[in-house]
Parts: sequence; C-alpha cells; structure tokens
Amino acid sequence: MKLWGGRFTKETNQLVFNFNASISFDQKFYKQDIQGSLAHVKMLAKQGIISNEDKDKIVSGLTGILNDIESGKLEISQSSEDIHTFVEQTLIERIGDAGKRLHTGRSRNDQVALDMRLYTREQVQEVNGLLKELLETLYKVMEANLETYMPGFTHLQKAQPITLAHHFGAYFEMFKRDRSRLFDIYERMNYCPLGSGALAGTTYPLDRDFTAKELGFYGPTLNSMDSVSDRDYLIEFLNALSLIMMHLSRFCEEIIIWNSNEYRFVDIDDSYSTGSSIMPQKKNPDIAELVRGKTGRVYGALMSLLTTMKGIPLAYNKDMQEDKELAFDAMDTAKGCIALFTGMIDTMKFNKERMADSCKHGFTNATDAADYLVNKGVPFRDAHGIVGQLVLYGIDNNKALDDFTLDEFKAISPVFEDDIYDAISLKTCVEKRLTIGAPGPDAMKKVLETYREYLNK
Repeated sequence: MKLWGGRFTKETNQLVFNFNASISFDQKFYKQDIQGSLAHVKMLAKQGIISNEDKDKIVSGLTGILNDIESGKLEISQSSEDIHTFVEQTLIERIGDAGKRLHTGRSRNDQVALDMRLYTREQVQEVNGLLKELLETLYKVMEANLETYMPGFTHLQKAQPITLAHHFGAYFEMFKRDRSRLFDIYERMNYCPLGSGALAGTTYPLDRDFTAKELGFYGPTLNSMDSVSDRDYLIEFLNALSLIMMHLSRFCEEIIIWNSNEYRFVDIDDSYSTGSSIMPQKKNPDIAELVRGKTGRVYGALMSLLTTMKGIPLAYNKDMQEDKELAFDAMDTAKGCIALFTGMIDTMKFNKERMADSCKHGFTNATDAADYLVNKGVPFRDAHGIVGQLVLYGIDNNKALDDFTLDEFKAISPVFEDDIYDAISLKTCVEKRLTIGAPGPDAMKKVLETYREYLNK
C-alpha cells in the first residue's frame, strides 16, 4: 500500500516503482525516522491537534517498532517504497486508526529533511570522535620522539634535519583543522526543519520550538522552502570528509615511501600488512594504499552531490533523493579509513638509526654548514658556493659532511675549524631551531603542552 495513492487510478509500473524506491538505502534512517515521529506526535498532543490517548498509542507503537528492528525481530520490508512508508504502515498495522494520525501537519518533504539532518549530525559527531582518537595516537608518537632525527623533504629531496615529532605535528595541525570544520558544520546545520511541510508550512498550530528542543536542535529553521530543499550542510560535510581523506592520503603516501626497501624508516605491524601470493619476501602496506585509493571514492560523493544540486529550482525535487546513497558510502568509508589508519600508526615501529643515517647522507645539514661560515664572517652567497663544493666532494667520495676530516674541510675553505663538527651535528641543527613551530625540542614541548590542553577539552 502506498501512502500517496488516492490521486491515482493505475498501479505504478514495477520498473518505475523500483527506480523511484529508496528503501534499499534510506533504511539506515529507521532510528532517526522514529525519533522524529516521536517528537512530532508529542507536539501534536501538546497542541491539542490529536488526543493524548492517540499519542500514547502511537508512542508505544513506535517504540515497539524501534525495539523490534534493533533486536532483529522485525525485518525492514524491501517492498516498501521508503523507510517512512515502512514505519508508518507497520504502525497502522499494529495500533490501527490512531497510527493514521501520525502524519498530521507533516509532509514527506520535511520528514526526510529532518531524518537526513539527524543522521548527518550523528555522523559529524562520530567522525569528530574518531579524529580525536587519531590525534591522541599522534600525540603519543610525538611525545616519544622529540629527539628522533629524520630528514625533512621538499620536492621529495632531503632538505633539512627535523624530528619525527615535528613531522607528525604537521599532520596533527591538519587533523585539528579538520575537527574545527566539523564543529562549524554542526553549528550551522543544527536547526530543525520539521514543521516546514511540503514547502509552505501548515495551517495546523504546530509548536516548532518544542520539536526542535525535543530533538536537540538550537531552534527551528526560519524558511520552509529552504528547509526542505537545502542540502548544503551535507555538501559541507562531504567536503570536510574529502579534506580529511586528503590528509590521510598524503600521510599514507609518506608511510608507503618510508616502508620501502630504499628508506626502511618504518616497520608496519603484521596485523596491518599483507604478503604476496608469489613473492615470499614481500610485506605490503595494503592499508595505507587502500586509504590512499579510497580518497577518490569520497571525492566522488562530493562531486556527485554538487552536480545533483546545481540546477534544482525551489523547493523539493525528486533529484534530491540522490543525496543519500553515495553520501552514506562516503561517511562509512571515511570512518573506516580513520579507524584503520589510527590502528596502523599506533602499532607502527620506527627505525630511528636509519632515519638519522638518512639525514647525514642526504646532506640535510648543508644549510647549517653555510650558516657556520656566515657566523665566521663569510658572505652568505660565498658560503653557499663553498658548501656546494663540499656537497659535490661528498657525493663523489660517498661521504657525509659529518665524516669529513678537518683537512678535507680546509681544502675547500680555510675558515673551517674543529667547531664545525658540533655546528653540523644533527642534535645542534635541530636544537638551535627554537622559534615556535620549529622542530627544536624546547619549541616542540611548548606545542605539546598546547596540544595536551586541546585534547583535554
């Protein structure tokens, strides 16, 4: 039975019904749909629109349906057009005519707008919680690696020495900004569309403030047409998920590189790796690669909804049913990726000696050697040229600057003295970078204090 069939004299073509139906994916809404209906029916009774007796029957019936779905006693029928139809039909079957009064003063349009907003709001909170767990894991790694030296890169070329804590701190900042975007989205979206009707409100004396408060919103939306045709909060959320995935993907790309035989900076735990069916020596970073790959999947959901919404006139149009399937997939994908990535980082081992050795043989202390000469009175441009000659000599002789003899230094510039070795040691190179945001341990400790306060909020 269709809830809208009175106007029609013919049955809907089965192919048309299947094409139009959304039950296969909007059944995710069962909890939100029942939650919205409970608030609505309480408001109807409070306003004297339905009797308290009918309200009690409906509340009892809806609560029973919710419990039965969650216990597995009641299976959601795929023959229903959508989850709203299934819930209402089941309610009427169970409690009779009182169930027919549930939809008083409400349209399918504001009902689905409410369900989507409730569901998305819950997803925003879940993603925020997963990001916080990831940040706690990053913090733990940072705290333990303030003096774990590694090369910092530009253009994938070794540039200057940093620490593992400093490198992870860059991603801490990215994911912190991701959380702030989620907060902004929550603040903007947390207004209740229920009571907007199809597009022009209703003649019933609804108390929209009551239902908004009942459902945990800041208040009711202020334009009924916008309320039923707005999905920009969902686009914002998909955009935020896309940025989160971009950050995860960049991080995964680096872990994949660090895991390679050429780098060997990290050892990914066996539980987050796989082997090869033919090459027994292989240990593949599959989780990192899959997170990197699934980023495109989330981007696709964002572009799909942007494209769907770009030409829709006010108010509701059936195109907007396309806001769900890919969005649900993007939400599930992003949550799974964050959780798996967190576990991978938490169990990962770091080859500290290999990282430090890579710094030395990448001439990451060359800038500090030039600064040493400048401090001895050599003009920077001349110092730059001298150190360039040192690097060329080191490459030709397979030597790190740290391994040069003093005679080798002096052969290129007599300004060098014994104190050059301290000046270009990894410890000195990192520790003398003391400005806030730099990799020096004193600067990093101040940042970690700030991060600890942030995570304790």
